[in-house]
Amino acid sequence: MWNTINKILENVDNLVWNVPLMVLILVGGIMLTLRLGGLQLRRLPLALKWMVKNEEEGDGEVTSFGALCTALSATIGTGNIVGVATAIAAGGPGALFWMEIAALFGMATKYAEGLLAVKYRVVDEDNHALGGPFYYIERGMGTKWKWLAKLFAFFGVCVGLMGIGTFSQVNGISSAVNNFFDPNQNWTVSIPGVGTYSWTVVIASLVLSVCVALILIGGIKRIANVSQVVVPFMAVIYVVICVILILCNIKEIPQAVVTIVKGAFNPSAVTGGVVGTFFIAMQKGVARGIFSNEAGLGSAPIAAAAAQTKEPVRQGLVSMTGTFIDTIVICTMTGLAIVLTGAWQVEGIEGVEVTTYAFSKGLPIPEDVSAFLLMLCLIFFAFTTILGWDYYSERCLEYLSGGKKKLVKAYRWLYILAVFVGPYMTIKAVWTLADIFNGMMAFPNMIAIFALSGVVVKETKDFFQKGKHL
Repeated sequence: MWNTINKILENVDNLVWNVPLMVLILVGGIMLTLRLGGLQLRRLPLALKWMVKNEEEGDGEVTSFGALCTALSATIGTGNIVGVATAIAAGGPGALFWMEIAALFGMATKYAEGLLAVKYRVVDEDNHALGGPFYYIERGMGTKWKWLAKLFAFFGVCVGLMGIGTFSQVNGISSAVNNFFDPNQNWTVSIPGVGTYSWTVVIASLVLSVCVALILIGGIKRIANVSQVVVPFMAVIYVVICVILILCNIKEIPQAVVTIVKGAFNPSAVTGGVVGTFFIAMQKGVARGIFSNEAGLGSAPIAAAAAQTKEPVRQGLVSMTGTFIDTIVICTMTGLAIVLTGAWQVEGIEGVEVTTYAFSKGLPIPEDVSAFLLMLCLIFFAFTTILGWDYYSERCLEYLSGGKKKLVKAYRWLYILAVFVGPYMTIKAVWTLADIFNGMMAFPNMIAIFALSGVVVKETKDFFQKGKHL
């Protein structure tokens, strides 16, 4: 029976994360890019400046930078390490090129999401801010569309609790720790009714659960405070490691760039026919780019709505830097490391093994040290994803329940429990279902983006014509 269920869910998953969703998000990004006059390129320096310069006034619960880091905590995850390797393995080096194209247009989408989140958010007397796709659908498109807003919120709760925020991330952390410290399963313990596991898995799940609980109990402000420290730290460390690898293989860069560009339009020329069509390279790259930076999925604007700001355009610009950092910087670094070292051509390895191979061969340090550094990056990336998705799913539940705080607190403890049991969950159907819900979030969100694109353009023109950016 489980095989039948898994097969059905896999077919649905492939249908959701296929051409229609990619076209919807890409066309939305292209449309916004044209209507905004390439704002994501023209205003990127200003956006990067405002990214670290918080407003002194404005409603909201956390700083603008804190809101960005909360959003980045959810988007910068194992996909930046494992997902890029998977995309290149399936679509060839050219997939990295299409990943960048998706991110370029995705920046315009993320800008619109951040702008609309602040414009249509609700801030109560305690300065508690709630916003995101559910509110810009209801308040921007009208109450007759409230069913669409509730649909988005329902998908958001399911994604957080049923896999993307819990099971898959925790499993990734415990597997990384176990593979490094006890790969041969020399230290095991039998858990009645569950199975036999390495002590490293048990200890990792306990430590992780305690750390997650201590942070989540403090709410958005504590999540933002932790994210402001951990996210920049982990991103900088990972980028520095990748830069060292690239510098050590700098002579190979011209050939790597040629391979990536040629592989984007004629993949069979660089893969020896393994990847035969241009469409496959584009599909794998675009899908992985969207999945990694979440532009169009509607998750990031939930965090953007909590920012202390009075200018929707300003927060929109800050929000779009998240896509720039996640994909154009971090995913590019991973992809270059894989192409430079030829890791994508090694047979018999997949997923994180590809990136591990690239690090071990490309860095001038012992293989054990490079494997340890990659493990640390995986742990930090996955840990912050757990925090970010708890915040997203709590806000979705708050909207669905009409602000019932007791229900939200009960959900928080359920989320922590899911983190605790995550390492012992091996039901593939749960993860596939969460993947489906993640993709389904995009449909109501993109409908709103198209419907409210005129509002985005008007707000943007008014802001810059009045010189508010000076």
